[in-house]
Amino acid sequence: MSEIAKTATAEKSVPFVKRYAVWIGFFVMLMVMPYVFSSNIGLYTMNLMGIFIIFALSYNMLLGQGGMLSFGHAVYFGLGGFMSVHFMNYIEDGTFFFPMWLLPIFGGLIGLVFAIIIGSFSTRKAGTVFAMISLGVGELMAASSLIFVAFFGGEEGVSGDRTMGPPLFGFDFAQDVQVYYLIAAWVFVSVFLMYLFSRTPAGRMANAVRDNAERAEFVGYSQRKVRFVSFCISGFFAGIAGGLFAINFEIVTEENLNALTSGVVLLMAFIGGVGFFIGPIIGAVVFTLLQSILSNYTDIWQLYVGVLFLLTVMYAPHGLTGIMMMHTPAFKMNRLGTLLVPYLRIGIPTISFMAGVAGFLEMIHHVRSAPVDETMMSLMGIEFDTHSIMPWVVIFLLAVVGGYLVKTQVSQFRDAWDTANDPNADTGGASS
Repeated sequence: MSEIAKTATAEKSVPFVKRYAVWIGFFVMLMVMPYVFSSNIGLYTMNLMGIFIIFALSYNMLLGQGGMLSFGHAVYFGLGGFMSVHFMNYIEDGTFFFPMWLLPIFGGLIGLVFAIIIGSFSTRKAGTVFAMISLGVGELMAASSLIFVAFFGGEEGVSGDRTMGPPLFGFDFAQDVQVYYLIAAWVFVSVFLMYLFSRTPAGRMANAVRDNAERAEFVGYSQRKVRFVSFCISGFFAGIAGGLFAINFEIVTEENLNALTSGVVLLMAFIGGVGFFIGPIIGAVVFTLLQSILSNYTDIWQLYVGVLFLLTVMYAPHGLTGIMMMHTPAFKMNRLGTLLVPYLRIGIPTISFMAGVAGFLEMIHHVRSAPVDETMMSLMGIEFDTHSIMPWVVIFLLAVVGGYLVKTQVSQFRDAWDTANDPNADTGGASS
């Protein structure tokens, strides 16, 4: 009888492990990342990445789940950061005795309060009306940050010291790796809670209101209340992200709540894919890598990010996650292997074309911005003279030849794609 009980217990434990395998893997990954990327730039990038993951997911609760296009989501991020840095100073002055690791809660609460106030009138309508209201509120708060200097600190912002609070298990957050584990803990909890919200009736109804608001009203749900709930929860988690930003950088300025930051979170969500829960996570990771790593190699990295965003909106509206999910039918039919050669045949000339275009942009930028007597530049470890004709010929050939080869391979790639995703097609037993 005891062995039967043990067998039953083992059978029950297997579904639990399978059900939470993704979250266990996510937790383990967060724990081991500092051992893999232990450099200062690695920790800086991962800290910023964690903050942006929460920020982008909170925005996805508006756009991806509720269908609310916001141009002022940075308001709650910035206000959460300002409130957190003020409480950081209160802790330093001895006004409050509060652990630093709970500081993002104050950021989340201030984000929630302002989301309740602003959402009370902005969620009455969706679409263009909501977007314009969010843009107006965002500009209003950005202007107020330069007027109310006592709270926002003017152009210099407000700074603090994250090491002044009571230590947590010996962590005083003086080192970046300690801050990383703090951010990682908040990332795990926040992502898990936002996922749970997406599975609740309120989260499900937000999807229904996004898809067909009139039908949701017809079955007895108020589309305004559904949008309002999503708006408030989104503001709360955006405030938490702002609080983590304040802890990580120990300073918050007007830039954290202006239109540029609102545009950044919109960009992250779209690049990753607003139609998927994991989409903004991928978008935040990609954008952070572009900002932190690509900016070390080129001054025009923002141009590349803009081009990536434009191409995503035009040709991949479901983002990078959508592109990956497009391979699901071929994966289920064990046909991914049949796409390897077509991807190589179209991928190599695509890289050549992109290298030619990027080289042209980099050389134009160098010619326009470099001092008059500085004609040498380095690109991908190769040094050359931008005033000679040969480098221009090389990048011209890379772009033209690569673009021509891509054009010749498009139809063949499309045929291979249709065959791999056609259940009735015979691929000769190829597998992934």
